[in-house]
Amino acid sequence: MTTILFENPIFLEHQVPEGHPERPDRLRALNLALEHERFGDLKREKAPQGNEDLVLLAHPEEHLRTVMSVIPEEGINSFEADTHASPASLQAALTGIGGATAAVDAVFTGKADNVFVASRPPGHHAEKNKAMGFCFFNNAAIAARYAQQTYGAERVAIVDWDVHHGNGTQDIFWDDPSVLFCSTHQMPLYPGTGAKDETGAGNIVNAPLSPDTGSDHFREAFRSRVLTALENFRPDFLIISAGFDAHHRDPLAQINLVADDFDWATGRLLEIAGKSANNRVVSLLEGGYDLQGLAESAGTHIYRLMRG
Repeated sequence: MTTILFENPIFLEHQVPEGHPERPDRLRALNLALEHERFGDLKREKAPQGNEDLVLLAHPEEHLRTVMSVIPEEGINSFEADTHASPASLQAALTGIGGATAAVDAVFTGKADNVFVASRPPGHHAEKNKAMGFCFFNNAAIAARYAQQTYGAERVAIVDWDVHHGNGTQDIFWDDPSVLFCSTHQMPLYPGTGAKDETGAGNIVNAPLSPDTGSDHFREAFRSRVLTALENFRPDFLIISAGFDAHHRDPLAQINLVADDFDWATGRLLEIAGKSANNRVVSLLEGGYDLQGLAESAGTHIYRLMRG
């Protein structure tokens, strides 16, 4: 397998208030993990900055203008209680989009089999018209639309294993059967969506997990709901909203996964991609707020992408 990791120093410049969980140290912790010799063959490239037109693939212009209006010239401004912007935040968010679409280019042109984009701010809570939950723009949704528009992808699957439900992605694709959205997440928990009966146009598959459950429950839900839906859908492109806050160390939730669970889930998704998607997988960093848990889990995930 050929794996590329997209990164960019601008992601460290997106500043948040002191004590905020979605902090630059998340990427620094991941970079330390990637110093291990097993990542010696990992191709690492600088994510390009995306443009405003890419935002419009998944969001109306009104949303883009609202985000731009909140970016301060200095200090920190806020969309809501937990979603903040600093002077470099718009550039960081656009570069996250640029990394996501460059990843799509890489897997569709054969430059790579799969790609991991180590970006922040994350994206899966961003709805069509609303920035929330640390997220400005929905990177996964934009990547899906870009693959459809640029490469004619007909059946795009997005699998979200972040411990918080990807309400934004669900909102954007609610009535679009060309995109399958599957999510495992703790429930009840922020943002309060993600019940099993939220099915959209038959293209939304939610697998909520009860607090204080762990590997066995996660793997059973993943097998019975996510993998079954993917097998039936036969995607020609697969996107992972890769949050690692279901790790047992994470402070924002109560699901007790270990790094090996992310290795297992990655392997199962690579099998699906090998059957119907010519191995094309793009993985986008979402949550994960304990630095050790994030580094271990994301490192394990990336290493499995490299091994196939």
